[in-house]
Amino acid sequence: MGKPLKVGIIGCGAIIAQYLANFRRLDAIELVAVADLDPSRAQAVADNYDGVRALTVDELIAADDVDLVLNLTIPAAHAQVALKAIAAGKSVYGEKPLAATTGEARQVLEAAAAAGVAVGCAPDTVLGTGIQTARKAIDDGLIGSPISATATMVTPGHERWHPNPDFYYQPGGGPLLDMGPYYVSALVTLLGPVVSVTGAASHTRTQRTIGSGPRKGEVIPVNMDSHVTGILVHANGALSTLVMSFDAVKTRSSNIEIHGERGSLVVPDPNHFDGDVELFTLGADSWTTLPVSAGYVDSGRGFGIADLAATPEGAEPRTGGRLAHHALEVMESVLESARSGSSVPIQSTASRPELVPLTASPDDARVQEVSA
Repeated sequence: MGKPLKVGIIGCGAIIAQYLANFRRLDAIELVAVADLDPSRAQAVADNYDGVRALTVDELIAADDVDLVLNLTIPAAHAQVALKAIAAGKSVYGEKPLAATTGEARQVLEAAAAAGVAVGCAPDTVLGTGIQTARKAIDDGLIGSPISATATMVTPGHERWHPNPDFYYQPGGGPLLDMGPYYVSALVTLLGPVVSVTGAASHTRTQRTIGSGPRKGEVIPVNMDSHVTGILVHANGALSTLVMSFDAVKTRSSNIEIHGERGSLVVPDPNHFDGDVELFTLGADSWTTLPVSAGYVDSGRGFGIADLAATPEGAEPRTGGRLAHHALEVMESVLESARSGSSVPIQSTASRPELVPLTASPDDARVQEVSA
């Protein structure tokens, strides 16, 4: 108790920079080792982070001073790396998704339960002040009983800016599996678990043209649906409508809206940790911006690991494996429903994570918890 959680990172690609920046701010985390299939990338991290050693993947998993493995490998390797770490007695925290398929994610959870270790998974954006302030507004009854929600992500396609966008347009990619974890995790955090889904999907183009980088102008094939709509039925009776598109140009819709019997909330972009929450109550004349009232202030990637470190032994972390597994099953089931034309029941569940009290930035040494 009171000691920092010692973390080893596997995968030193571009996303690691965001984690490293926040690890330096979090006393609950001590980075001790990094590994990558390209040893030079791991060494580059170690050279710029005091006290960190560059290891092979097997060495890191076997290291006695690593309590938790942060898995930043490609999605196809998430389950394999997680299962190796769990077999070595390590807790794991992964970038989204927890695994490439719901079946693989279930294997990770079962192995972790048998080994008595913890599992966490991105996105931890749900722990920031944006989603959490909206969550507190719902808990405080500001909109009455929730009735429905909408979640919308519209972009004309990642090939416009990504130099190697091929995987976005192959099976396992697409707007739902790429961006959906942020939105579905937020909806479950706000409204609770999902019990069934209905989906529809389409695509308007069979090929895309890369817009940047050394492959600019190259045409790539589209082998999956690039516009997906889903209706999620929550256990509390609320209905969420999800629109995820790599086909449409632009939208003026809010990222997420929650509607209740006495009011409506505009929820900020779940890809970010903060943002304004707006409330319109029955009989009001205008929207009101709510004061920040919950969540980790000035948070970023890695706060989910610090939150996991503070979770009592045996309890489920707020961004735990069950939430990640449930979100993945919801997304897979929306796509299954789109193919079959029938609604699909959701077999898994996840408890609505506890509210994060308003907690000051770790950069502010004067106070950590602003209010309970």
